[in-house]
Amino acid sequence: MVGAGVLLECVDDARVTSVLVVTRKATGRRHPKLTEVLNHDFFNYDALTRHFARLDACFFCLGVSAAGLSEAQYHHLTYDLTLAAANAMLAASRKMVFCYVSGMGTDSSERGRAMWARVKGKTENALLALPFKAAFMLRPGFIEPLRGVRSSTGWYRAAYAIARPLFPLLRRLFPRQVTTTVNLGRAMIALAADGHPQRILAPADINELAKRTA
Repeated sequence: MVGAGVLLECVDDARVTSVLVVTRKATGRRHPKLTEVLNHDFFNYDALTRHFARLDACFFCLGVSAAGLSEAQYHHLTYDLTLAAANAMLAASRKMVFCYVSGMGTDSSERGRAMWARVKGKTENALLALPFKAAFMLRPGFIEPLRGVRSSTGWYRAAYAIARPLFPLLRRLFPRQVTTTVNLGRAMIALAADGHPQRILAPADINELAKRTA
């Protein structure tokens, strides 16, 4: 859902001249800016080095829910998977800006009670330590899907459908915890183009960045 929303903003933004989508299944989208590469092993990027070498930024939107997973499983699908991609891109180019979609409540100390938050914190810390041109951690809370974007996960779609009438209320009651797929995409583009003094951005930071680039 996040990746689809970010892709729409990249295609529409004049500052973005080309987009490489690395995905397990075809998006079905066609655009002159867009190059799509199917990759069924997200722990191996050997065939993509030549593509990565010409990129200015990576918008890493891949993630998995911790529900039903052990800490070892979640660590493998969050920390190991993300670092495999980051290290492959770093080997191709150190001039890249790496933007990682994390989550509000992530535990930078890596010692808290919530398993998912510890693992996300460890992942963020490892990414921030890598010698990219810059790295930014985006921590959205509730994400409202816009522009027809839908989650590929069935129970997520059902939950969003039920919650949709509450979106305006959520925005009013929790303005600092709610963002949108549009704002996430616009904020990432702004980070890649102009940088930011903060390396970890909360929903309010994401929304403020998006306003500047609207």
